[in-house]
Amino acid sequence: MVKDLEQRFTEDLEKNQNIIHKVCRAYTTSDDAHKDLFQEITIQLWRAYPNFRGDAKFSTWTYRVALNTAISLYRKSKRLIATSEINDHLNELEFKEYDTTKEEQIDSLYHAIRQLSDIEKALCLLYLDDKSYKEIAETLGITEVNARVKMNRTKLKLKELLNV
Repeated sequence: MVKDLEQRFTEDLEKNQNIIHKVCRAYTTSDDAHKDLFQEITIQLWRAYPNFRGDAKFSTWTYRVALNTAISLYRKSKRLIATSEINDHLNELEFKEYDTTKEEQIDSLYHAIRQLSDIEKALCLLYLDDKSYKEIAETLGITEVNARVKMNRTKLKLKELLNV
């Protein structure tokens, strides 16, 4: 039973780890901080996985956990990251480095996103991942209309930051 749970978690995490990388990239500025946040999000996902009921897509749930973890950790800069043991099976997860050298535009976009508020960052990441406003609203715990309004305001703010 535990092996099956670990196996399912590992498979789900491998399929969705780019979500975690996107969140890490938006909330961190160094490779070490990125790796630390990635590890903390993975730990939080593993801890919460037995309670994942499948009411939402795994990717939506991953976004929610990742964003909540990132926001919690980086709002309180002095807070220590708690560690816990991860079973050997999870060590088999193939870590894929997120390619940060693709284009200068991506770097500029992430630089601008890092200047936004926490909710605006979350909106951008979900929007850039082609999530519907319904999924964005569900992930962030706001109404769909509120998600649309906030996204439109965030787009205008990003245009100003990018000088577009």
